[in-house]
Amino acid sequence: MGRDRIELLRAQLTATHERVLRRIDGLTEDEYWWEPVRGCWTLRRQPDGRLREDYPDVHPDPPPFTTIAWRLFHIASCKVIYHEHAFGPGVLTWHTIECPETIDGVVAMLTDGQALLLGDLDGMAEDEALDAPAKTNWGETWPAWRIFWTMIHEAAHHGAEIGTLRDLWTHGLRDHRPVPGRGRHR
Repeated sequence: MGRDRIELLRAQLTATHERVLRRIDGLTEDEYWWEPVRGCWTLRRQPDGRLREDYPDVHPDPPPFTTIAWRLFHIASCKVIYHEHAFGPGVLTWHTIECPETIDGVVAMLTDGQALLLGDLDGMAEDEALDAPAKTNWGETWPAWRIFWTMIHEAAHHGAEIGTLRDLWTHGLRDHRPVPGRGRHR
């Protein structure tokens, strides 16, 4: 039987996590909260005093652009929520998860979520366990492998976006203002 599939998922989870950590090394508060366009989704203080991710139940189409703060918290909270429902008690929701107040707090959540998922993989004796049913936070049932694959995808996707935003910040786009009439195809 073996653990080849488990080890492959473990390696991919680890590689994408490490890539995200490299991309956020030295992240400043200004970069974290930078809104490169009007109307960005970000993390906002709610009337109850809690910080929360902009993420309405009904998403606009297309969804708004998101800040590094939103993207990093999204990666971290997805790891925690997906673990919670697939392998844990399934109680935590997007409305009850706590959003850390600092970059370091979100990075700690990211690292804790990663450890939870790696622990879930380590608890599987054989590859066949990856085919067992696992719940999602919206109630659908997936094979367990799909939970891990989705978390790999989320980290790769949003991590790359964070890297691109940091590159744009570094190369001066943070000061860029569009010139009317320029850059349009005529």
